[in-house]
Amino acid sequence: MTLGGSDPVDDAALFELRGVVGVFAAQVGTLQAAVDRLTGENAALKAENVALKDEIARLKGLPPRPKFKVKPSGMEQATSKPVAKKGRKRGRGSLRDKLVVTSEVKLKAKVPPGSRFKGYEDIVVQDLRICVEVVRYRRERWETASGERIVADLPPGILGGFGPELRRFIAAGHFQGQVTSERLTALLNGMGLEISKRQVVRLLSKGLDALMAEDEAVLRTGLETARWISVDDTSARHAGEDGYVTQLGDKRFTVFRTGKSKSRRAFLSLLQAGRTDYVVNDDAITMMRRMNMAAAQIAFLEQHPVKCFADEATWRAHLEGLGFHTLKITPDPVNVATEGALWGAVCEQGLLADTVIVSDGAGQFRVGQHALCWVHAERLVYKLQPMCPAQRSALDLKRTLIWWFYADLKAWQRDPDPKRASALRARFDRIFTRQTGYAILDRQLARLHRQKADLLCVLDRPEIPLHTNGSENDIRTVVTKRKISGGTVSEAGKNARDTMLGLLKTCSKLRVSYYRFLGDRFAVPGASSIPSLPSLVRLAAA
Repeated sequence: MTLGGSDPVDDAALFELRGVVGVFAAQVGTLQAAVDRLTGENAALKAENVALKDEIARLKGLPPRPKFKVKPSGMEQATSKPVAKKGRKRGRGSLRDKLVVTSEVKLKAKVPPGSRFKGYEDIVVQDLRICVEVVRYRRERWETASGERIVADLPPGILGGFGPELRRFIAAGHFQGQVTSERLTALLNGMGLEISKRQVVRLLSKGLDALMAEDEAVLRTGLETARWISVDDTSARHAGEDGYVTQLGDKRFTVFRTGKSKSRRAFLSLLQAGRTDYVVNDDAITMMRRMNMAAAQIAFLEQHPVKCFADEATWRAHLEGLGFHTLKITPDPVNVATEGALWGAVCEQGLLADTVIVSDGAGQFRVGQHALCWVHAERLVYKLQPMCPAQRSALDLKRTLIWWFYADLKAWQRDPDPKRASALRARFDRIFTRQTGYAILDRQLARLHRQKADLLCVLDRPEIPLHTNGSENDIRTVVTKRKISGGTVSEAGKNARDTMLGLLKTCSKLRVSYYRFLGDRFAVPGASSIPSLPSLVRLAAA
């Protein structure tokens, strides 16, 4: 070794040491990837094991294992700060001041001789009068000169020997009060009314044609006038088979529809609000191209002179005539063409013209202008289970950044500013593209970054909600009904449940008494007049 020079032995040792460190670093990376892979496989095996245990319990007739839901992350509540109001808080006032006195009774007091009368002390008492009435209607019968038989009409609202007030009581108790038909029957029998469970069920599902038409009109009006709608679905049993209830609505209305499938085709059919059309127009062709349909098939549809089809059978015959059913390619041209033609029919009717669909990210809801629920997006990060302190620290940091971003997004929504919108978009990129070293977390962040347009749709449309909490709240009514009453058996029962629960939620959003609404629609004598709900929905949009 020379003075001021480098020792060649030390340089060689340092070079070898660097090589060893590089090998170890590569091995650590390989082991980390193996750990992540095994962690994922272990989680999948645990899920499969639980499913097998549930299947064994089902075959043995054992009670099902209780299902525990993931605890909410709390992002929405933590970022929602109540707005402080200046000045003294105003009391709600006495509820008794709003009461209308229907009768007055003077009560005499026992007083000793020589007492002086000092006026009255008033006490207002609310009570409810329920009594069973049995009315015999004696209907005149006439026979004309030509032998035609004429009988006097019954008052409106009577169905199967039961009056409108009873129909209102049963409907309100079952759909709003969530009382089962068995308990309603027992309650009415205890009051002295002679009625069977079969008759109660019949009153719950029959004679609702006008209400079903009004519910369909609410859907059509809502889709014509909504700036946004939020959607969700849940499972449902009908006729002994598994199905799904789809909810859609905004701050003015809610509609429920039950079907066997929750595919995009089923959702698009629901968006037609009762129509069954298929239309090949520019909107349909655009959707087909976006779904990667072959150019040759698109040309066949564009060049054919017939563009509108009244029902599914006519549309299917048209596709078979073009030879679509014989093609064994991906994506399936029949499915893509059908979904495109359904969307074309929705646009042709003027529905969802400038409406944003806000969903939890389920594939069937990704049509038209779409926005993603932030609560469901953050849940993908919240549900991760870190295996070491470094992963836990990385996860906590990312969740904190997401929460801060969400709070600032809500603040921007209250006071939109285009300059700050650009800053928020750049900040979104930094949060969801910066690597943490936690492989599973980085994959979830990359997945969310690919959905940037849907997550930041609010920057272009400040009026839309950032979450689907409204849909979650609406569909909870269906879940409660399912837990209490189980599934439906007949088609009439299924339609009645969807219609009555939808009208119940719509009345609540429009601040209309559901009990008074039923009284008007069932023609209860003396009931208050309630305007049509579609007209109220349209007025609320102005």
